[in-house]
Amino acid sequence: MKLFVNIARFLVGGLFIFSGLVKAIDPLGLGYKMQEFFEAWAASGFIPSVMNSMHGQALQFSMFMIALEVVLGVALLVGWRKNLVFTLLLLLTLFFTFLTGYVLFSGKIRACGCFGDCIPLTPMQTFTKDLILLALIACLFIGKKYILPITKNSFPGLVVFLSLLGVTFLQFYVLKHLPLKDCLPYKKGNNILELRKMPAGAIPDEYEYVFVYQKGGEKKDFTTENLPDSTWTFFERKQKLLKAGVNNVPAINDFSLVDSSGANLTEEILTQPGGYYLFFLQNMQEGNARWSTEFSALAQKLQQQKIPIYIITSDSETVNTFFNKTNNYNIPVLTSDATAIKTAARANPTLFKMKGPVVQDKFSWADLDQALK
Repeated sequence: MKLFVNIARFLVGGLFIFSGLVKAIDPLGLGYKMQEFFEAWAASGFIPSVMNSMHGQALQFSMFMIALEVVLGVALLVGWRKNLVFTLLLLLTLFFTFLTGYVLFSGKIRACGCFGDCIPLTPMQTFTKDLILLALIACLFIGKKYILPITKNSFPGLVVFLSLLGVTFLQFYVLKHLPLKDCLPYKKGNNILELRKMPAGAIPDEYEYVFVYQKGGEKKDFTTENLPDSTWTFFERKQKLLKAGVNNVPAINDFSLVDSSGANLTEEILTQPGGYYLFFLQNMQEGNARWSTEFSALAQKLQQQKIPIYIITSDSETVNTFFNKTNNYNIPVLTSDATAIKTAARANPTLFKMKGPVVQDKFSWADLDQALK
């Protein structure tokens, strides 16, 4: 029994540390995922005011959860305050099981993001993983007398404290300087245009189309093989999913570059010869004091070297006012989907160095001075 309990101890502790660190290299990713949950719950009528409030605090909530995962994993391994740790492990795992169960059975969210974007799991895999974790934690409760601190002095507590400092520092660092490991479709070396194409071997969704016609106040459904005569008037068309496709969503399916006139310039910009830069700016809400000086120097150098730069935003009016009216940068401002920008740019703003459709390098606002070196 003692051996089994200690095996469970190292499995649970190691998994919690690994899970926390995988997400700690990109805490914004978990923050965006938690926003999906809050939006889904608010739309379902579950305490909308609270969910909307939590939506605005998703990043802070996610950073806390990540730190808690790592700290609990370390505390379990070193045997620090086991009763408290066992209780928190159980509560946290129950919470995760609820989330993964919601993803699996509701179908309203594609994935839970339990291991971040670097290790994508299916809803069934994540839900099964949490059930196994619950069983292992139950074993720890039963055999907790076999869980002993690695030393009897204050060393376990010091290790737990240092782990808290370390994971907190890591999260703030990557929020400022981009994720240590980029697992997203826009990572360095990827071809954006290629990833916008349908994957090889994709099987499309199968739909049935039903046409609703009306006659004399009566409405009736018709199929494409059984349309009514001319005495009926068309009312609407309904689409019903018969069979979901397989591997039929491009890795990048929501990225486009549109100018102020509504023209789609995606292909034109991403296929131009030579190098150029894309400056992703979600919005101006966070202010520009922290990056405006470095951006001014960068824009001036690029202008001197005749290297194009484009500003990509979902708030084109405000951004264009700042750059080309309040300040005379004379830089094209293009609109793209807000979700695409969040995926491409994990810091606000983020600079892409491009050559054709291939991402050559990425720089956060804190590293703009490194872009031309």
